[in-house]
This record gives sequence, C-alpha cells and structure tokens, in this order.
Amino acid sequence: MFKRIINLPKDNSFFLWGPRQTGKTSLLNSLPNIALYIDFLKNEELIQYKNSPELLAQQIEQLHINKKDWVVLDEVQKVPELMDEIHRIIENKKIKFILAGSSARKLKKQGANLLGGRAWVREMKGLVYPEMGTDFNLIKLINRGTLPQIYLSKDSSEFLRSYVATYLKEEILDEGLSRNLPAFSNFLQLASLSDTETISYETFAKDVGISAPTIKSYFDILTDTLIGNFLHVYKLRPKRRLALMPKFYFFDVGVVNYLAKRNALEPGSELWGKAFENYIHHELQTFKAYRNPELPISFWRLTTQVEVDFILGDMEVAIEVKSSKKINNDHLKGLRTILEDHPKIKRRIVVSGESRSRITDDKIEILTIPDFLEQLWDGGIV
Repeated sequence: MFKRIINLPKDNSFFLWGPRQTGKTSLLNSLPNIALYIDFLKNEELIQYKNSPELLAQQIEQLHINKKDWVVLDEVQKVPELMDEIHRIIENKKIKFILAGSSARKLKKQGANLLGGRAWVREMKGLVYPEMGTDFNLIKLINRGTLPQIYLSKDSSEFLRSYVATYLKEEILDEGLSRNLPAFSNFLQLASLSDTETISYETFAKDVGISAPTIKSYFDILTDTLIGNFLHVYKLRPKRRLALMPKFYFFDVGVVNYLAKRNALEPGSELWGKAFENYIHHELQTFKAYRNPELPISFWRLTTQVEVDFILGDMEVAIEVKSSKKINNDHLKGLRTILEDHPKIKRRIVVSGESRSRITDDKIEILTIPDFLEQLWDGGIV
C-alpha cells in the first residue's frame, strides 16, 4: 500500500472528494477511531438511508459514538436526503464526519445542504512522486497513469476499460448527468484527443457535430466529476496580445491513453510528449491541492502561438515541459520571450528528459524529472 501524503483534518468534519480509484476508501480504512463506516455503493445501505435519514442519528446513539470518533459516509453524493440530518448531528452532537465521494455535482444540482462551512473540503488525487518511492517508473507511469490499482495491475488496459465503463454508468447514466449517453461517450473519446490543448467550444462543436452549448455542458460534467480541469491564460499586465482560450487536462494520463486509443508510448514520440505534459500538470495540481491551495496555476501564450506551459503564482515561476533528451534553443523560445514581457520573473525552468540538470547562460534551469519533482515537493520551486 502506498503511503499517501494528503493532509486530512484531525478535529473537524470534512468532505473528501476525488475520482474513483484514487484510493479514498483505502485511505479511510487506514484511519484510526472510525466508529461507523457506511458505504452507499451497497444498495441495502443506500435504500435504507434514502427512505429514513433519521436512522443515522439513532445508530450513532446506539454505538455511543463520541467527539473523538469519526463517522465515515462513503459515496455520500448518492444520498442528498441525508445532508440535513448530518448538519443537525454536527450542530447538536458535535460528531465528526468524513463525507467521501467522487463528486459534489449531484448534491449541488439537487440543492442539498453542503453544511455551510461546517465541513472542510479536501480532494484526493492519483499517485504523486513522493508517494511512490522506489516504485516510481516513468515509462510505466506515463502508460498506465496514476491510479494505484491500475498502476500496480498486471493487465492495466483491462482495468482502464472497466474504469471508463464504470464512470459512464455510475457517474453519468445512474446520476442522470447526461440524457444521451452514447453522445457523451463519443464526446469523451474526442475530448481525450484534445488533452493538453486549447479548447474552443465553437470549434469543437463543428468538429464533432454537436452544438456549442452541449459541448460546454459536457465539459462542465468532466470538471464537476473531477475527470478534468481547465487551465487559464495568465492575463495580468500583458504587454502584447494574448491568446485567451483555456487548455484542458484530463486528471489521469492512463485514462487519456485509453480513451485516445494510444498504443504503448515510448520516450521520444510526439504522443509521449503530450502524455508527459499531462503528468507534470498532475504533479503541479496535486501539489497545489495538498500543500498550497491558494497557488495560482496558469499558462502563457501569445497570439503568435509562442507559449510557456505553466505559470506558478503571480508570474513567479515559468515552467516549460519538454521530454526531449537534448534541450535546444527552439525549446527555450517561450521562456526567453516571456522574460521580455515579465522581466521580474524569478525562475524559468524546463522539465526535461535530459540526464543531468544544468543552467544556461541566460539562467534558464534545465532540470531532470527527478530533480524537478524533488524540488517541487520539498518546497524548493514555490
């Protein structure tokens, strides 16, 4: 079992959201002082509490649960009817809850009580570099992704097929998020081909033959169910015209590979480069979620298409992702151009496939993958 590094509250109720198979249930089962664990994937539990939410308080009383104990409700988004009861128990009994699930979308859509700040929010993501230790294998990671069970499996392709099918059924069909599952399934595959690229709803709609509002609603489903997120352009103090369309990243490179029907990826190929960028985005977003929630992450792109992949903070660190084993001047164009517009930028970094880290004459840091990831998680980047 991987030792996860997410920081969970110790004395306050909290929501724990995260896509399926990120390891939420395994993490919760390892926590001390779990006095009651209810899994709403079990139909008998689901039906019982939907029909009679008051049973929760009765069960807590019968078990003599106190303020030191935790009550865990897994897949809580399936029971919006229970949220008012949870609110009442927290207020009156001071019981601590862990409310886990794959998405808050259904709760929000049905106007469910989200406890008004009484429960904090944490988001669980796939494996990251410091959790993997000696199990870190970049080629394996780029091909299989960061979901623990899939990363360790002997047949990752079968697990990925099952994962996508489960997502479509349990997140989209069962929760009624889309009225047209075949159309959404087709969209999902086509969206995977645009992973790490800028998204225009109008252009995408023309390409796939679906209206732009429907395309927007489908991307909203992906973001709300934590399957992907948009990365927006850094817009502060521009000196030249910037491209304004956001980029979209799926949450896991293995899922992207399956949806896009990629074969085994090898270093040096174009698709390897795209997958590598997705993975670095994952490490950055997880670092933000676990260590620095207020950290802005964006990208920079001129209308001339010169760009830098990631900007951290208020133009504090510019990061370009290049999987090449030999970084040349063409790879550095974006980082040199951005300095003209933002001369006070603190660091310019290339995350590279080179075997040794080095610094260019104009102070661009070309870092190996391990050096970058170790600096990131040790707090040495931001």
